[in-house]
Amino acid sequence: MQLVLVDMPHTWANLQPITSTRPISHIRVGIFTIAEKWANYTGLPLAYLTQPYLQPKYTLPTVQDEALFVNGAVCPTPVLWQRIEALQAGEALFSKDLFLAYRAQAGESSLPPLPHAQTHEFVGELTCLQQLTDIFAYNGKEIQADFQWIKTQRKSAPIEDKHTVVYNPDNVFIEEGASIKASVLDASKGVIYIGKNAEVQIGSLIQGNFALCEGAVINVGGKMRPDTTIGVYCKVGGEISNSVLIGYSNKGHDGFLGNAVLGEWCNLGADTNTSNLKNNYSSVRIWNYPAQDYVDTGKQFCGLMMGDHSKAGINTMFNTGTVVGVSANVFGGDFPPKYIPHFAWGGGKNSPTFELDKAFEVAQRVMERRGKTLTEAEKAILTTLYPK
Repeated sequence: MQLVLVDMPHTWANLQPITSTRPISHIRVGIFTIAEKWANYTGLPLAYLTQPYLQPKYTLPTVQDEALFVNGAVCPTPVLWQRIEALQAGEALFSKDLFLAYRAQAGESSLPPLPHAQTHEFVGELTCLQQLTDIFAYNGKEIQADFQWIKTQRKSAPIEDKHTVVYNPDNVFIEEGASIKASVLDASKGVIYIGKNAEVQIGSLIQGNFALCEGAVINVGGKMRPDTTIGVYCKVGGEISNSVLIGYSNKGHDGFLGNAVLGEWCNLGADTNTSNLKNNYSSVRIWNYPAQDYVDTGKQFCGLMMGDHSKAGINTMFNTGTVVGVSANVFGGDFPPKYIPHFAWGGGKNSPTFELDKAFEVAQRVMERRGKTLTEAEKAILTTLYPK
């Protein structure tokens, strides 16, 4: 059987610019991406139904005797997987109007019109990403869920550094190869996960819920506040609160990042700061790609949303609820606009466009530092996003 993770078009569009370069299920929320969670729960091979221009990078479903189509914005739980696994061919599972899953009939390699399917209702708690702020809003809850799954699979490595202080060690999990030196891990109010070969440098302060994924580094004196995930091979410093760095991105220096989501291959220069609360304490409006306008998030706290391959120069000051597209280069002495489109150069009003071939050169140079190569499929994605 194959598990096919489906992007519902309106949801995918709402989650741009984070989804501009990936299916929804490749968003990290908690310790794992949504796709990794489904692989963990089911043990099934994964395929994806997403936007046509993304599809060459991600596995298409093949015609098999059986396949399960699952909403790629929904995080699995034991109860949800039990209900999905029990579906018969031609049956679908919904939560009110929210599509959850469909078990394909023989030969179906795409999701058919669902009104014709026999439907069942799911009643229970769900985590479903439907807008950008959901990524950080659900992050603490998903860190806890992923932490509990990991504890069923293996045992934590010990913390051998005698100068590191740990509060509530039962809520701390350390993978093999992780390094922690003279730091404080406060898991009294939430769990803390330190991934394989991750590094916590001297003088770091960490509060749970917190996840430092494989190969990631907290630089000297970093202050990691609750409900934060530092994705694979990221390097961070300064103060970070209730934020998600999906992977391979850097915020290596002092400065505050709060209630934020950064894609892959981003870099925030030294002393970059992001506001996550308006002076009048009102709810935050952010740019919405389908609406082509600012929409009310209903959240009092919301910081920076930045797409893949974007960068910010030193001392950049981001206003509350700023959205930065893919491969933008933000710099200058004033606050940049609250919406910065793909490939913007400078980020100010009427800023020029970053040339595509130069964007490729920068991306290749950055990725080589992590032993990665910019593939032709990834170049094609960036080319599709490039302003015409």
